[in-house]
Amino acid sequence: MMANRRKVLKRAITMLSTAWLAPRFALADISPSVSALDKSELIYLTPIVSGGKESACHGEVWFVHHNQEIFVVTKDDAWRAEATRKGFNKAKIWIGEFGPWKKANNHYLSAPYLQIEGQLETDPAVHASVLEVYGAKYSDEWSSWGPRFKDGLADGSRVMLRYKVAS
Repeated sequence: MMANRRKVLKRAITMLSTAWLAPRFALADISPSVSALDKSELIYLTPIVSGGKESACHGEVWFVHHNQEIFVVTKDDAWRAEATRKGFNKAKIWIGEFGPWKKANNHYLSAPYLQIEGQLETDPAVHASVLEVYGAKYSDEWSSWGPRFKDGLADGSRVMLRYKVAS
């Protein structure tokens, strides 16, 4: 893919805004997987189900890394939301861009990964704050997707998932 000035500028603004919004801590405290979050447009996510096994459901999703947590907005009836509601709060994410997971030929499985624990986030103030970070990160697409996320969170057709790195 040929880089143009607009794409380079967008990437620089995203990286700077993410760095500015992120909490301050020493680089020595950041694992390679966590630091990769701030450089990636996508994560590949799967819930961990009974017996600690990965679910058969995998998918690439937009996300934001904000205040040392990972936020995902998804449709209310998506398997990610259903798994969380059913008590499957643990998940695994791979960090990087490999295209749609079905076409990625499992290449994402060699990417940096994290074990995470999630919950549904229902606080409208958190929604608003996180959506601002989404807007900065995905600025080219946000005029179309921003209203979908905001309206969907308001009417319940979308939910926000909030993940912490598992200890």
